[in-house]
Amino acid sequence: MTTTLGAGRWSGVDLGTRTVSYDERDAILYALAVGARADELDLVFEDRLRVLPTFALTLAQWAPDELGGRGGFDQSTTLHGSQTLEVRAPLPRSGALALSASVGNVWDKGAAAVFEVVVESEYFVATWSLFAPGAGGFGGERGPSKPAPPEGDPQFTGVMETATTQAALYRLTGDRHHIHIDPAAAAGIGQPRPIMHGLCTLAASTLELARATGAHPADLRTLDGRFAAPLFPGQTPGYRAWGDRGELAFELDLDGTAVIAGGRATFA
Repeated sequence: MTTTLGAGRWSGVDLGTRTVSYDERDAILYALAVGARADELDLVFEDRLRVLPTFALTLAQWAPDELGGRGGFDQSTTLHGSQTLEVRAPLPRSGALALSASVGNVWDKGAAAVFEVVVESEYFVATWSLFAPGAGGFGGERGPSKPAPPEGDPQFTGVMETATTQAALYRLTGDRHHIHIDPAAAAGIGQPRPIMHGLCTLAASTLELARATGAHPADLRTLDGRFAAPLFPGQTPGYRAWGDRGELAFELDLDGTAVIAGGRATFA
């Protein structure tokens, strides 16, 4: 566990480089897990396959786990606060990617610290922001504030359907934390049943945004979102989006409670 005086020392620490391999089956399984439809053939059919850019986040999941394993934060209490993704080039249908990871900024929020874990490759840059209660108070900078909510009426609205089996399917892409499958583990964090993976919810929202705006989900170029509340498999949150596919601000909410807040996405 990180001491309250020690969190800042992790800033800039090299977390290593790994080569991660995958094939077309992995990319298709991922697309189905985040809500691709059977008739979206260029997402689910190997003969026409375009790999979803958010698939990169499953390939890089080892990096925040590496920091937790080294004692950077208490893995039993730390939460995934937000996620960003910058696409540099389309992911190949299959291959082996060299991914380099490091700790970015470590922000001091007083009662907590926020660790940034940055993963880079020739295809993408992804940043995890991890909220670690009890690790603040080390005298560091507080960091940026939350972005202001969009003003005016949204240009796009709709509902994002999720399947009751979605978390059970998504965990096969790499994140097998028990809170997404085991009711007892979910109860341990105060939830009545297993919850959706935040990265699954965020990626699923990009498919809905692409459909609404006429973009292709594989043309995603940037993505940013804050995980505001858990979502349960089978629930149907609504989305609101402002702008156009070249620059979208969006929110995902359920019965007035934000699930994804401060969302930003751009499509080519």
